[in-house]
Amino acid sequence: MSQTIAVLDFGSQYTQVIARRIRECSVYSKIYPFATKAEKLKKDGVVGIILSGGPSSVLLKDSPRPDPAIFKLGVPVLGICYGLQLIGHMLGGKVEKSTHREFGKGMLSVKKKGKLLAGLPKQLKVWNSHGDRVIELPKGFEGIASTENSSVAVVQDAKRHIYGMQFHPEVVHSERGIEVIKNFLVGICKCKGDWQMSDYVDQAVQNIRDTVGDKRVILGLSGGVDSSVAAALIHKAIGDQLTCVFVDNGLLRKNERQKVEQIFRENFHIDLRVAKSGPRFLKALKGVTDPEKKRKIIGREFVKVFEETIKSVGHADYLAQGTLYPDVIESVAIGGNPAALIKSHHNVGGLPKRMKLKLLEPLRELFKDEVRALGEELGLTREMVWRHPFPGPGLGVRVIGEIKQKYLKILREADHILLEEMKRSGYYDKVWQAFCVFLPVQTVGVMGDERTYDYVIAVRVVESLDAMTADWAHIPHSILQTISTRIINEVSGVNRVVLDISSKPPSTIEWE
Repeated sequence: MSQTIAVLDFGSQYTQVIARRIRECSVYSKIYPFATKAEKLKKDGVVGIILSGGPSSVLLKDSPRPDPAIFKLGVPVLGICYGLQLIGHMLGGKVEKSTHREFGKGMLSVKKKGKLLAGLPKQLKVWNSHGDRVIELPKGFEGIASTENSSVAVVQDAKRHIYGMQFHPEVVHSERGIEVIKNFLVGICKCKGDWQMSDYVDQAVQNIRDTVGDKRVILGLSGGVDSSVAAALIHKAIGDQLTCVFVDNGLLRKNERQKVEQIFRENFHIDLRVAKSGPRFLKALKGVTDPEKKRKIIGREFVKVFEETIKSVGHADYLAQGTLYPDVIESVAIGGNPAALIKSHHNVGGLPKRMKLKLLEPLRELFKDEVRALGEELGLTREMVWRHPFPGPGLGVRVIGEIKQKYLKILREADHILLEEMKRSGYYDKVWQAFCVFLPVQTVGVMGDERTYDYVIAVRVVESLDAMTADWAHIPHSILQTISTRIINEVSGVNRVVLDISSKPPSTIEWE
């Protein structure tokens, strides 16, 4: 069993990022609810504990607290932001509302490096997000770094191996933050750094077997990376107990259904049921223009088709989904974090009670790049593992406004050309995502000395690591010119192609 670092979740939007950074250091991490008992952590053999940030204030009576016994387990503890304030408040120090809140970039001045800040310069740019601060340290602690508005931005009790920091080392905005995390893991927790994705496969397979037992599982297979990896992982764990259902909702890319049938039915020999339901979805979406309404209708119809399709399978106990962590944190409040809804994802959250199925989400704690690595470990082809993300609602959120068959046909052909040219040029594998968006706007053009009044296609190509942030990709003009020329010449109904050069944030990757 690999050494495990426990991350106690107090509701921060960065909790999973902390866990991911730990894995990047080849150390296994596991997220636990904030109130997990010390005995449970001891039983699991954790070698270190990280207290995440969170939206609450330790000054509030009902704010979340960890089991006080974790500080007596004898394993190192690191508190980040809210975690630092918990350490100060629970171990006898004093915390107060800061007169100058720190949100965003700050400058960290290092007074004493110790093991936590070993090898780092005396000044670092860091990322802050807090409104409270520690003004009196508990007995045995010392401040080793400060920021403009906090004299105790990093603290330590080197004898008890308890550390805290006001800034977030896990985010990319904190300069050399990964080195701080590595110092905690290797220099303080004595982690060997020998964890690999193959270890995760073994553990995930065992977890699935323990959870499912001899019951049957239904998986909604789209052919995208997430559901494909989920299918391969679950199939490895329980074999013929898995049945995959592919819903052709009429909102797919060109030849998508045929490709999925070939790959999973013929190559993987997975029990695959196909529901051809395009007309049904389009009828339900007729006249609907609001993005959230479209997503909800597609999700609702998806569930209905599922209910009808699984009747042919027989009794099943679990519905598996390829939900990833970025989907979760954009859709729901995590661990009490009252984050604003950005957009709903039809594969996140609870199921209708009438379905009487338990939810199985084996990828829920992973980011996209980790899922790709998992797919390769499971033996999936590179072409499948490195496919660009495709939204659950499909082209339904890439046709702006009302969805019509005519619009979908235009978008499919344009998108097919874009992906062909991205692959031909070698840029498909260099970017995170490339796709077309149909704009229901007609503009004047000239073709063959004749006036045209046709639609607009927007090209969206972005670079990203985990879909949490993204920037538009700088594709050579010659490639963009070829893409534009081919779409206008080959796709009937289009006379203009535009390029989306916005980043996330403030924009999202998808337009709807």
